[in-house]
Amino acid sequence: MKSNLLNWDQTLFKDIEVFDISYVPEQFEYRDEQMAELALSIRPALMGGKILPTVCKGLPGTGKTTSVRKLFEEIDKSTKKIIPISINCQIDNTEYAVFSRIYSKITKHSPPSSGTAFKSLMDGLLNYIEKEGVLPLVCLDDANYLIYQKQFNDILYPLLRIHEQKDGISFGVIVVISDMSIDLESVIDARVGSVFRYETINFAPYTSNEVAGILSARIKQGLYPRVLSTELLDKIVDRTMKCGDVRMGLDLIKRSVLYAENDARKEVLEKDVLKAFSASRDLHLSTAVRSLSKDEYQVLSKIVKLSTGEKSPTTSEIRDAIPEKGPKVTRVNEIIEKLDMMHLVTTEYSNTGKGRQRFVHLKYDKERMERILKRK
Repeated sequence: MKSNLLNWDQTLFKDIEVFDISYVPEQFEYRDEQMAELALSIRPALMGGKILPTVCKGLPGTGKTTSVRKLFEEIDKSTKKIIPISINCQIDNTEYAVFSRIYSKITKHSPPSSGTAFKSLMDGLLNYIEKEGVLPLVCLDDANYLIYQKQFNDILYPLLRIHEQKDGISFGVIVVISDMSIDLESVIDARVGSVFRYETINFAPYTSNEVAGILSARIKQGLYPRVLSTELLDKIVDRTMKCGDVRMGLDLIKRSVLYAENDARKEVLEKDVLKAFSASRDLHLSTAVRSLSKDEYQVLSKIVKLSTGEKSPTTSEIRDAIPEKGPKVTRVNEIIEKLDMMHLVTTEYSNTGKGRQRFVHLKYDKERMERILKRK
């Protein structure tokens, strides 16, 4: 009789990195249209022209960053003239930080110290670009963080108008936004708007069949056969669809398999998946809360505080609870819409004795929300 237990030197993973969020798959499915649009934006540069400014917009976990990474891989293989540079705006969200990252990528040297005047940094960067004859293509990934920090226009302006300082030099710009409540036209000021004529590439959420296809492909590549059953994968797909982020599904698979390995089993059981659900749920919530701006965090905190086991707050009660120096009425309404899209709350209209009111319900229990909010 065959043992169902792992030996000490065995593993269920053929390649555990396949389930990392940062992993870029060799076969990238269901985004052919978006990839073609991205390729179209850089095509003029291959013929001596300028890269078309592009905005990639969609909810988290819809393939925006991976699409850009795949494009950059193709650029690296096909030309030395274009230098692709990806900026994580969650980390680098000031003008100096962004251009220091660009400087390092292009020159292969550390940037001048932060005490150095910004003009000196830019002069060194432009001189190098002019000397080498290269065209930088900058992706501002999660650029919504630049908008939260009110840095978006200050960073785009020098990127788009660099030709005014030195003839023959230009930057290509790809802006990636994961906050669907942002209206770029209302954010961009006049000095940037006059040159930022961008094309928008929309990334719709993956369908259930697409999520199943993505996860199945990763399982085939990253796990040995018969480790995870079709029935359990269906449960993982269902949970992934509820949170709207395919990265959740990858994390669920990885955690479930690790739990099975920890028990020295050769296959994942339902109890492993259920345990992974609990752990990943906190991970999704923590990641979502960390991404909130100060105003959004304040509104969510008030919703949590006003929520009880018997009653959810109304939008008017939430607005009344916001301090005078906090976000105004219109902004509070926008934030509630965003929290709904992020699957942190749900909203519901109901007729009460006070007329038609809109209630805001927490998607997670209050104690869990309070614990995650304290961590931020």
